[in-house]
Amino acid sequence: SYWGCESSRPGPSPPCVSPQTRLQAGVGYGNTLSCIRTVYRRESVFGFFKGMSFPLASIAVYNSVVFGVFSNTQRFLSQHHGRESEASRSRTLSDLLLASMVAGVVSVGLGAPVDLIKIRLQMQTQPFREATLGLKPGAVALGKQPVYQGPVHCIATIVRTEGLAGMYRGVSAMLLRDVPGYCLYFIPYVFLNEWITPEACTGPSPCAVWLAGGMAGAISWGTATPMDVVKSRLQADGVYLNKYKGVLDCISQSYQKEGLKVFFRGITVNTVRGFPMSAAMFLGYELSLQAIRGDHTVTSP
Repeated sequence: SYWGCESSRPGPSPPCVSPQTRLQAGVGYGNTLSCIRTVYRRESVFGFFKGMSFPLASIAVYNSVVFGVFSNTQRFLSQHHGRESEASRSRTLSDLLLASMVAGVVSVGLGAPVDLIKIRLQMQTQPFREATLGLKPGAVALGKQPVYQGPVHCIATIVRTEGLAGMYRGVSAMLLRDVPGYCLYFIPYVFLNEWITPEACTGPSPCAVWLAGGMAGAISWGTATPMDVVKSRLQADGVYLNKYKGVLDCISQSYQKEGLKVFFRGITVNTVRGFPMSAAMFLGYELSLQAIRGDHTVTSP
């Protein structure tokens, strides 16, 4: 059965490489291919992985907590409603919706500081600084040290200059991205899996899990892109100066300067990346759970 009390799934906030953040929060990158060429030319292949050490180090803890929250919320709701059968609780849309929303809120509490550090480290680049400060290329000394020397130094600097609240800059935009994002991640997976799997089968095949997971990831990340742009801009704000007063001010300024298209920056990267990443996560989770339980068929627990 789908999404029983022992189940949990990764949310739509995996660590990402530099082009998506640069497109959304940076200036002067044009399109995705132009951004990739610019980053590679200026920073070599290592530029695509700036700020990745902290997310990679924390992703296991992040996913474990979010998985547990989703599973236990499902269990609580099933017990509260007095549903005994697996089938009845697996197909309750209201339970899926509420559990997804709770998981989204918890994910923001855990993921906001991680995203902030990643984006700050990615955005302290020469082109961004020149464009943001309105300086001509070369006006800033090329040899000047970056603001942050690494994840630990970045955390210490933010706490010292902005306080603990500074670690949650952009949290409102992240809530507006992740709460609906989780709903559009979990729910499509459940129904796509049911739709793909023939009624005669006891559980979905690995191919069905892979396809449903990939499609759910693409849907979730594609629809989350507008608020992802706002979140990235708010979190990048403060590397050199503060431009935005909040979510609405960021939306207003971005729209006035760049039009409606600005909110769809990085949608290609998000959607294309979302499919294989989510497909692999769903399939990996299902197969791992199967191995732990000693089952011989892939099921969506």
